Amino acid sequence: MATHNDLGRWGEEVAVHYLVDNGYRIIQRDWKSAHRDIDIIAQKGKVLVFVEVKTRRNRLYTEPETAVDYRKMQNLRLAMNHYIKSNRIDKLCRFDVITVIGMPEDSSPEVNHIEDIQLI
Repeated sequence: MATHNDLGRWGEEVAVHYLVDNGYRIIQRDWKSAHRDIDIIAQKGKVLVFVEVKTRRNRLYTEPETAVDYRKMQNLRLAMNHYIKSNRIDKLCRFDVITVIGMPEDSSPEVNHIEDIQLI
């Protein structure tokens, strides 16, 4: 897995395993709305959780969560709104970010789950 996209897919797999291990049920992955996407849609209890996953090899340049900037949040909000309306969702929803630091050959990558981020 040498390419950027492969690293991202690996990070999403790590995030899915993390969520399942912590009691979440995965509803959907890589849901698309036009050119916008939601990495993971999960449920825990009665709450629907939209998850953006950011994967980095290391922290040399910046923290991975800083990639969820204003523009990304706007796109996520539009995608989430479309998902909620098109599926007639009537339950509590929240937005989380999961960061994964490491490489596919690492036996234990660092996972950080930031819950209930307010979209700008």
